[in-house]
Amino acid sequence: MGKTTAILEKYYKILLWIFPKLEKFPKSQKYLLTDRIEKTMLDVLGFLIEAVYTKDKLEILKKINLEIEKIRYFVRIAKDMKYMNLKSYAYISKLLVEIGKMTGGWIRSQST
Repeated sequence: MGKTTAILEKYYKILLWIFPKLEKFPKSQKYLLTDRIEKTMLDVLGFLIEAVYTKDKLEILKKINLEIEKIRYFVRIAKDMKYMNLKSYAYISKLLVEIGKMTGGWIRSQST
């Protein structure tokens, strides 16, 4: 498996983990925080797919980095509002940091 498809597969597993968690958020958050997290996470998936299959990757990778940062803050809000327990927050945060590092490495390789 290549480096580019490894990040895509790892991110896909994050989606499969978090979507069931989001279903447990309060109904009052369905059209606010839950939708925002889902949409941003799916946007990142789309950008990752685009980056794998596009020649000029740098701008897409920068978008991915920005969107991952947004997700980190959305998840932090969910933890602080007690919609997500500390263990789940620590787990998703660790995975998002890993994806961020992988994206950063990809950006560096494209910048040279």
